[in-house]
Order: sequence, then structure tokens, then C-alpha cells
Amino acid sequence: MGEGGALMDGDWQTVEFGDVHAGAVGALVGGAEPGPVYFDCGSGPDVPSTTHWSVYDGRARRPRADALRAACACGWRGAAEYPLDWDTIGDQPLYEADVDLTGPLADWNAHLSVIRDKAVPLPGELAALLAAVAEQLDAAAADTPLAALRAAAVLERIATHVGREAAGTLHDTDMPAETLATALGTTRSQALILLLTARNR
Repeated sequence: MGEGGALMDGDWQTVEFGDVHAGAVGALVGGAEPGPVYFDCGSGPDVPSTTHWSVYDGRARRPRADALRAACACGWRGAAEYPLDWDTIGDQPLYEADVDLTGPLADWNAHLSVIRDKAVPLPGELAALLAAVAEQLDAAAADTPLAALRAAAVLERIATHVGREAAGTLHDTDMPAETLATALGTTRSQALILLLTARNR
């Protein structure tokens, strides 16, 4: 599992993996990922920029993407490339074009399936309970937000206690960082941060 560098502006995310495996559509220019596009907003120290695929349309002296592919924050990149049909797109801005993103999305989902299959499985009852709690909390956030906030605080305290206990046990086993990362479905650096943070809470 790669440590990866910066990811294009994210498009997809799951509760299960969060930011570590946030997915996006990546643009390719000449077979490589282009640098960010900067926007001139006048004077000032901060110059906004983006790497969202839709800005690479050749307009305003920007590079024009040849193809798209799936990308993940962990560093993974999809093998399949999806060429952009500029004859059909024409001169319109790329963000207004009817571009089919189902290919990159399917590739990213397949990548997540590989990560999920290698991760330690959650017991069936626990997985079902977590799903039910999430559903109840979503409903409470809309109907009784104070109760939802209180419940979230209780869950955070439970998670802190359980995480500390689990991290202490894992520390005693001397499990290799790569094994830990794979089991948690995350990167090596994030696994070590998670373990250290949980132990020190």
C-alpha cells in the first residue's frame, strides 16, 4: 500500500476509510498528472489553486487533459485511462460537459474492495451495530440535534477508552507497522499515528 503524495481535490469518501482513501478523478496531460492550476485573484500572499480534473480544459492558457483516471489519497492510481472526446466536448468548459465518470468511480471502488479484503474483518454483530448506530445518529441529528451531540460525545469517550486498551495490547505484541497498516486498511504512517494517538489519550 503506497504512502502516496498529494491527491487531486477529492470527489469520493467513505465513512469506513475517511481521508486516507479519499478518491478522486485525476486528469492526465501527456500521460502524466499535471501540476495545480492557479487563479489570479489580484494582490495578496495566498493564490488559490486546484487540481480538480474539470479545470484542465485548455481554456485561459490551462493545460488540456487527454484522459482521466481514478486516484486515491493513499497514492494508488488506476491503471485504466479514460480518453476525453474533445470533438464532442467542443469549446465549452469541461465542468459543463457531460463527462462519464463511472469508469474512474468503479476503479476506485475496486481499489477499496482490495483494501477491505486485506483488512481485519469486523465481527458481524459489531458491524451491524455500528451501522445501526450511525443510522440512529443521522436521524437524531436532524430531529433532536442536542441528543445527537450528547450521544456523539458519549461515543467519543467510549472510542477513546477502547482505543487506548486496544493500542496498549497491540504495542505489547510488537506487530510490524506494515502488518498493522494492512489490518487497519490504512497507510503505514497513519497506522502508527493512530496507534500512538490512541495510547496517549
